[in-house]
Amino acid sequence: MKNITKFKHKKVLVLGLAKSGVSAASLLHKLEAFVTVNDQKPLSENPEAQGLLQEGIKVICGSHPIELLDEGFQYVIKNPGIPYHNPLIKKAMEKNIPVLTEVELAYLISEAEMIGITGTNGKTTTTTLLFEMLKEDNQKPLIAGNIGTVASEVAQDAKEDEKMVVELSSFQLMGTQDFAPHIAIITNLYDAHLDYHGDLSEYWKAKSNITKNQTEKDYLIINGDQEHVQEAVCFTKAQVIRFSTEKEIKDGAYIKDRAIYFKDEKVVDLSSIVLPGAHNLENILCAVAACKIYGVSNDSIRKVLSTFGGVKHRTQFVREMNGIKFYNDSKATNSLATKSALKAFESPTILLAGGLDRGNVFDDLIPYLVNVKTLITFGETSEKFVKTGEKAGIQTIIPVDNVEKAVPVAYEHAREGDIILLSPACASWDQYRTFEQRGDIFIEAVHKL
Repeated sequence: MKNITKFKHKKVLVLGLAKSGVSAASLLHKLEAFVTVNDQKPLSENPEAQGLLQEGIKVICGSHPIELLDEGFQYVIKNPGIPYHNPLIKKAMEKNIPVLTEVELAYLISEAEMIGITGTNGKTTTTTLLFEMLKEDNQKPLIAGNIGTVASEVAQDAKEDEKMVVELSSFQLMGTQDFAPHIAIITNLYDAHLDYHGDLSEYWKAKSNITKNQTEKDYLIINGDQEHVQEAVCFTKAQVIRFSTEKEIKDGAYIKDRAIYFKDEKVVDLSSIVLPGAHNLENILCAVAACKIYGVSNDSIRKVLSTFGGVKHRTQFVREMNGIKFYNDSKATNSLATKSALKAFESPTILLAGGLDRGNVFDDLIPYLVNVKTLITFGETSEKFVKTGEKAGIQTIIPVDNVEKAVPVAYEHAREGDIILLSPACASWDQYRTFEQRGDIFIEAVHKL
């Protein structure tokens, strides 16, 4: 890794732990910063904090005392999930202390070039596809970021001849200062995370941070079918490449004659692609565009697309039992993602939905529920989904306690040829630590049938 001196002998507060906080604190300690870690969880229940304490890092647990900021910190590295209206963060900003996230650290120390992928939906699939295509072409990719592997941890061992493919949330991008990936991808932008960002303009501003420091030597790949995404073109210095599922874009990636093209070059026939759902064509076009910038062969792209069946927890095929197919789409934490999943199937569907109540309703799902024969609801939004299902005219609606109990009930109401789909349209935090845990419980329950 690059031996940067930016944080050497500087007082740095790491706010919030989890995987990214632990990695950031350890890295800053190696970079000879004077690190203080502050986490809400008590020390006795906090093995991560205990481990950092053993490394010689100062740890304060159990609360977020506002007077901490009187200690003269020069940087704050915050967990992406901590909102900016947190009292400590607000005070830090009032004091003009830079508030960063650990992806900024990853960028500063990485010897490898970075490819950053953001957007409302499709980030994980695009990131994974791109990684697999580069890997198939022997281009030494690494995968990191919001996909589950901490970027600052991966970056410490990244080499100059490698490429870091990094999935980035708006939460992470808000905390960037110098971050500038060689290739930036914006898959799409819709209304999301307004409970965190406050309004759409702040959300879109956070996403556009992915390109704010790019130069003329870099590339920005954007959705050519969304007018508001084009706003990014107005302030980027990068070379812009668009993709479209609706029209031919001669200097970008597009669909023509049932095939994917990049700049007039036919890359792969749609018939060779096994990944289900029209929405995934956007993700594929993003990945193809980035690959062609790096000179990846069409053979490598075709091989991946003919075998890649989906990312875990993202319209993931789990099993078929007595002619009934089970799909895990636990990563669908908003209505837009659930709409995409529902559009991927034409067979009669049993939908499992519900989760954290963020104050929104789900009537926008009604036009997409036409193939849903049974709706099984759970979590804080269970009653809201019941009302939505009734408005949609679904005959069978069954509230249950949780995902584990939903699976056997769904199977009981299924018939040969049906789809059982977990696509919650909500975050998991009312009942589960993560969407991964929710999806794993679904998978386990399916295999217990």
